[in-house]
Amino acid sequence: MTTATPANTAARAGARRTGEKAGMKPQPILSCSSVERSSEWYQRTLGLTSAHGGDQYEMLLHGGDLVLQLHQLDAEEHPYLVREDEPLGNGVAIWFESSVYPKVVRRARESGAEVLEDDHVNPLAHHREIWLRDPDGYVVVISSPFGQTD
Repeated sequence: MTTATPANTAARAGARRTGEKAGMKPQPILSCSSVERSSEWYQRTLGLTSAHGGDQYEMLLHGGDLVLQLHQLDAEEHPYLVREDEPLGNGVAIWFESSVYPKVVRRARESGAEVLEDDHVNPLAHHREIWLRDPDGYVVVISSPFGQTD
């Protein structure tokens, strides 16, 4: 496990500035009580677009890239995605970095999304962030790029 240090934090920010691509991309999947309701929330709140649609499974894109998958809670394909004794979203934060952070914050507020922690500077992370809650209880965080705190 790598500990955050000034050197690797600077390297991460440098990779973003030079456009280097990571060899791995996360494609998180969330179990939802209603895929259609959650899809609509992510589209309205974050401006994501549907690439699949349906009541069992959804693929959500941003700029043509897959950023989030939604899976119906009681669908049979992946019964191990959730534990029946745990609430949905327990211990999970879905984190998005946005190069148009002020626009996304405005959109989230206008959508009526539940705001857990409004726009603020996180001095340890060196960015701005806003914390939201989606319809199934997942925490959704939007942040500005590293170093953008104004």
